[in-house]
Amino acid sequence: MDSATQTFQPRTLSIKLWPPSQSSRLMLVDRMTKNLTTPSIFSRKYGLLSKEEAEVDAKDIEEIAFATASQHFEKEPDGDGSSAVQIYAKESSKLMLEVLKRGPRIKDDGEVMIPGKATASNETIFDISGGRRAFIEAEEAEELLKPLRGPNSYTKICFSNRSFGLDAAHVAEPILLSIKDQLTEVDLSDFIAGRPEAEAIEVMNIFSSALEGCGLRYLNLSNNAMGEKGVRAFGSLLRSQKNLEELYLMNDGISEEAARAVCELIPSTEKLRVLHFHNNMTGDEGALAIAEMVKCSPALEDFRCSSTRVGSEGGVAVAEALGTCTHLKKLDLRDNMFGVEAGVALSKAISVFADLTEVYLSYLNLEDEGAVTLANALKDSAPSLEVLDMAGNDITAKAAASLAACIAAKQFLTMLNLSENELKDEGAILISQVLEVGHSQLNEVDLSANQIRRAGARVLAQAVVHKPGFKLLNINSNFISDEGIDDVKEVFKNSPNMLGPLDENDPEGEDFNEQAEEDGADNEDELESKLKSLEIKQEE
Repeated sequence: MDSATQTFQPRTLSIKLWPPSQSSRLMLVDRMTKNLTTPSIFSRKYGLLSKEEAEVDAKDIEEIAFATASQHFEKEPDGDGSSAVQIYAKESSKLMLEVLKRGPRIKDDGEVMIPGKATASNETIFDISGGRRAFIEAEEAEELLKPLRGPNSYTKICFSNRSFGLDAAHVAEPILLSIKDQLTEVDLSDFIAGRPEAEAIEVMNIFSSALEGCGLRYLNLSNNAMGEKGVRAFGSLLRSQKNLEELYLMNDGISEEAARAVCELIPSTEKLRVLHFHNNMTGDEGALAIAEMVKCSPALEDFRCSSTRVGSEGGVAVAEALGTCTHLKKLDLRDNMFGVEAGVALSKAISVFADLTEVYLSYLNLEDEGAVTLANALKDSAPSLEVLDMAGNDITAKAAASLAACIAAKQFLTMLNLSENELKDEGAILISQVLEVGHSQLNEVDLSANQIRRAGARVLAQAVVHKPGFKLLNINSNFISDEGIDDVKEVFKNSPNMLGPLDENDPEGEDFNEQAEEDGADNEDELESKLKSLEIKQEE
């Protein structure tokens, strides 16, 4: 080794996670809006927010959370900002829960909702998920569960956000036994957090035995890090369920073995309409088990298998299984490693989805071949498609013509996301031309990070600016010249809020140096990982 190599000192870069970019803040607002408008056990109890009201609330929540986190960051100016990011996420989550429990300010019939006002429907739902996320022991359990003792009309229970120990579980056991025959919905998500594995398994066994035989239509066991042991601890409950319509197993550590256990234990999924497996470590072998369950779920309308580490083999199996689900309305397979082969297999299934309204296929390594095949299949199916997401798939301008033909046929689109591809001006112009015709319900288009320059940016802006109800064009992180930026801003001069931030645009069209790019990617990944799967939980 020469002396120059021996004495070389690598350059160090100081990376801060706070404050987040404007685009990251807008991303959080968008995700909170979707959370607030998604049907859940909260909306069944308190009412579902309209999109308009949810957008206002989401912006308010983000601003409060940002201010709180910024105040914290000011006290640690030499830190990297990671603790501020955590506070930002936790505060947002806490405030979202408060909004969900407040419900819509105005009901569908125009009556103003008064927070805390009891209604007849409230008497059927028993929910202890409010307040701080904390352990619950026997004494508190006795007090919290008192309304369930004696005659009552509760059909839905939510024990989420409270961590039950053995003593508390023993308090709950006889109460659950006494009401299980009247229950139709049970939410036990995030109810053993922080407990040692042995205790958590025993608590799950107690709840499972107590609820065995109840006729549920809705079961949520998410956020319990169960793995195979946890799934089998719920065996008594799962084996007795023949009429489930909704099943949620998100963020549960569902491995290959755990997925097989789920498939083995549930006797029937013929009535299943909603199946969510988000954020698990299922892999290809686990996906084969999930595929078997999907095959036996002909009524499935909403399937989510995102962020589950599924590769090509598992992707093909899931895709082929979905071919039996002719009633599918919402499909979310984001953030897996499907590749081209699984994309082609999925295109064959998509051709039978006449009722599909939302499809999320981002970050699946589809490349041009997979994207073209899927676009061609979608063009001739799903006439009422409202959401099309194919971001981050290495799609180039070669696939743009097929994408444009598909988009032209989807006149009910409200959201189009093709960000983080390589469409460049050629692709952007083709897509702009079809967006300009019709598409009166379109309200969001994202073609950020596509190496688009002045010409593509200008025609995109012109294509959407006059759409009634249009809300956001995101063309950030492209290669738009300063003159191109001026062109776009001129197009939106009467509605500047419809144009997303352009703070990450590179007018020179050049990448950062290699080291800075790597460090910047690590920085963004860490921030995004804390915000992208924001759950509605209380601050610890």
